[in-house]
Formats: sequence, structure tokens, C-alpha cells
Amino acid sequence: MLIREAAAADWPQIWPFWHRIVAAAETYAWDPDTSEEAARVLWMNPAKRVFVVEDETGAVVASAYLTPNYAGPADRIANAGFMVDPDRSGHGYGRALAEHLLTAAAEDGYRGMVFNAVVETNPAVRLWTSLGFTVLGTVPDAFEHPRHGLVGLHVMYRAL
Repeated sequence: MLIREAAAADWPQIWPFWHRIVAAAETYAWDPDTSEEAARVLWMNPAKRVFVVEDETGAVVASAYLTPNYAGPADRIANAGFMVDPDRSGHGYGRALAEHLLTAAAEDGYRGMVFNAVVETNPAVRLWTSLGFTVLGTVPDAFEHPRHGLVGLHVMYRAL
């Protein structure tokens, strides 16, 4: 597996799993009907540092971004978004990408990382807690999950 900074040319490989994940409305608090153009602006925004994971064939199987969560005097707290192609989950891509991003964030001078809206039923909660993130709080019944009904959104944090 290769983890590298994304290029604009990677978007056509990111979009299919990005769309599938967001349209499922189970893990991201983004509009399930987000257009490809709007998704590209959200994910590949120049203000974000975007990474991809390539499998042994060179196919992009996961992506993540790193960006300041706040501005001004609080801009040393990072935020990130992660997506692994659902057809490629369970191969360690998400963990490897998360570890890579935590290292990159520390190298970039961030003091901590916060996730603002982690759906409490998201299986990735186990990954984040295993990597040292803690749940600072949960906004109850904030997310309308298609299978579980109303569920909470965690705010998770880890110092770097």
C-alpha cells in the first residue's frame, strides 16, 4: 500500500466511493444528494491537505483530508475526514491512513485533532478510540440514521 498526497487527477477514483458513502447517509453529516462538483469542492479544497491510499495495483482505495478545525489563535487544532472504499474495508487501509494523518498533523504543527460529528453508530468509533481519541460529548438524536433512527453525534478529540 502507498499513502501519498492527492493530486487533482485522483478525484475520478475518489468520487465513486465518496458518493456511495455519503449517499448511504450512515456515517457523514453531509447532504446525501451532494453533486460531484460540490463534493470535489468539499473534499479537494485547496485549504485542505488531501491524501490517498493506493493498493498494490495503484488503485485509489481510501482518502482523507487534513485541515485546521478553527481559525486564528486556535488554528493549531486539526480536523480530518476519512473515507475507505466500502468494497475495500477490512484490509487495514483506514488504520494506516489514520496513523499517517496523525503523524502528518503533528509534523505540520497541530497540537490536537478534533472530529466534530462522528455518528455514534459508525464502526470507525472503535478505530478512533483505539488510536487515543476520546469522546468529549455527544449531541443526542442529532443524526437521522436510515437504519437506526435518531442517533447521537460524538465530538472526539486527541492531543498530538
